[in-house]
Amino acid sequence: MASTKPIRVGIVGLGRAGWGMHTNELKKRGDKFEIVAGCDPVRKRRDMLQEKCGCPVYANVEALIADDSVELVDIASRSPAHVPQALLALAANKYVFLEKPIALSYPEATQLKTAAASSKGAIFIRHNRRFEAGFQHIREIIASQILGKVYEIKLRRNSYQRRDDWQTIIECGGGQLLNWGPHIIDHGLRFLESPLADMWSDLKKIAAVGDAEDHLKVILKGQNGRIVDLEISGGSAIKEPEYIVLGTRGGLTCSGNEIHLRYLNPEQKLSRRRAKRSNPPLQGGFGQKEELEWMEKTIPVAPKTACNTDHIWDHLYAAIREKKTFPITLDEALQVMEVVSAVKRGTEFAGNLKH
Repeated sequence: MASTKPIRVGIVGLGRAGWGMHTNELKKRGDKFEIVAGCDPVRKRRDMLQEKCGCPVYANVEALIADDSVELVDIASRSPAHVPQALLALAANKYVFLEKPIALSYPEATQLKTAAASSKGAIFIRHNRRFEAGFQHIREIIASQILGKVYEIKLRRNSYQRRDDWQTIIECGGGQLLNWGPHIIDHGLRFLESPLADMWSDLKKIAAVGDAEDHLKVILKGQNGRIVDLEISGGSAIKEPEYIVLGTRGGLTCSGNEIHLRYLNPEQKLSRRRAKRSNPPLQGGFGQKEELEWMEKTIPVAPKTACNTDHIWDHLYAAIREKKTFPITLDEALQVMEVVSAVKRGTEFAGNLKH
């Protein structure tokens, strides 16, 4: 019989992710998770967790992993530490929950698969934006075929920030490609609904103070011909919709909590037309006059199954305690890193890593 006891969690890294997100999300799930330890090199942050949770705190990850009360090592430290810390935890046969980016490069990421295969523990990837409501709802709309055959999808996360922390420094694992990139590349690969056939990319530094890229463009093309054009920018003064979907019978845009759709009436059958070698009229429109019955509406983001980014914890509990399949596979996360490395390879932002 499967255990129903809360999973005992040790959090590694008590910054904006570990402290700001993970601790609060776990506290909301006290029936499923118990924070039993924490680790951070900064004394003040360790004290904050100890005061909040009354648990032991450690200055180094080795001490937390050696704590027998810790079942799940939740890694939310700086990006360069992700793989080394995950390897230590897997070697100790712990469960590992790994923040994005799972590694700094694809070759480094493959070490995780090798280590997981020989561990009595297991690794789970925190690509939590897989459970973003807008992403899920738009996938449902595409599947309904109301937009016809979808041929292009545009994904945007744009802002303008003169950012100056470690996330802007290559040596620290900074840059938008490793920060927002794993989330939106993961979306893009899922939206392709086909194996990746080709890609093009470009990286720039526009507004950030460090030496890492803060503006990126990646175009993915599936074997089915569908294109996903994704852009993440900290140097864009103009906001664009987070999602634009183009289909043969309509399209949509989505920003925030609303989706705007414009599509042909599904009951309207388009007449068969043939191209002519003749010239168009000197005035007016082109081709035969045709009344297209457009339908237009704005709806709230509300997928059939309610979801939120922190629901990933519920899936994690189900995978560990109930032995259910975790919806994000390590191979999917490795494919994300394969794209990341391909984008960085040969650029001024590649650093000293082999991509």
